[in-house]
Amino acid sequence: MTYVEHDPRFRALIQPSARLECLGSGLRWAEGPVWFPMLRTLLLSDIPNDRIMAWTEQGGLVPFHAPAGYTNGHTRDREGRLVSCEHGGRRVVRWEHDGRITVLAERFAGRRLNSPNDVVVAADGAIWFTDPTYGILSDYEGFEADPEQDARGLYRIASEGGEPERMASDFVQPNGLAFSPNGRRLYVAESGSSHDPSVPSILRAFDLDGSGRLRGGGEWARVEPGPPDGLRVDAKGHVWCSAADGVHVFHPDGDLLGRILVPERVANLCFGGSRGHRLFIAATTSLYAVFVNARSAI
Repeated sequence: MTYVEHDPRFRALIQPSARLECLGSGLRWAEGPVWFPMLRTLLLSDIPNDRIMAWTEQGGLVPFHAPAGYTNGHTRDREGRLVSCEHGGRRVVRWEHDGRITVLAERFAGRRLNSPNDVVVAADGAIWFTDPTYGILSDYEGFEADPEQDARGLYRIASEGGEPERMASDFVQPNGLAFSPNGRRLYVAESGSSHDPSVPSILRAFDLDGSGRLRGGGEWARVEPGPPDGLRVDAKGHVWCSAADGVHVFHPDGDLLGRILVPERVANLCFGGSRGHRLFIAATTSLYAVFVNARSAI
């Protein structure tokens, strides 16, 4: 069984006859899927193998770039460029159209970042990213090192560039993040339960005021079994979040609507495909996909 319904409203978001498909396997820890519509190509990270993979309908899942700085999360900016979080380099970078790499952030307050994890672009072009310590905990997904930062924070890089600004610092391990369709709410996953079971597996919700400052940030929803990792918001404001047993789908009011069960622990997901209504799921060793009745908010 692929679907578990918790609320009748879930039925409008799924195709009951659409089944989960495995598009490729052989990865060590799949992460950070991002869809490029013009190329009809999905990119995703295989972190321990230090490579970026590419998937197309015609070519399947193949290596795209290696070594890749132990990249984790990816997104597209407003000009269609790839923005990536590197565990290895402990930085956020942008791939220019000519293939050059521009470093967007690698330090805060004169000290190296921990290991940028996931990234999203706001409506105003600002880049927001999370900076937990996963990439420096061992040599498996980066390079073991002591953290130089005094917090595991949430950061913003202004659209015109410059040093990142820390927007929140009270996370145990901040992870995936996504904006609501109107850009006025930011959801962030707290994934500290990955190493400390006493940390609640929750999604936090921040509201942005007129000046771009954050307000709130309290618990918005629980993700059980957790921990939550990557997440996406669809065009109607539903939150699709990774979990240990698959993808959990929440109504904008915070109610759990249902779950899409996946045979491996899910790390991240994104919408894509030729019509934008295919959900791609990066789950441990494999890439999965299922057609749904939803499209990305952007």
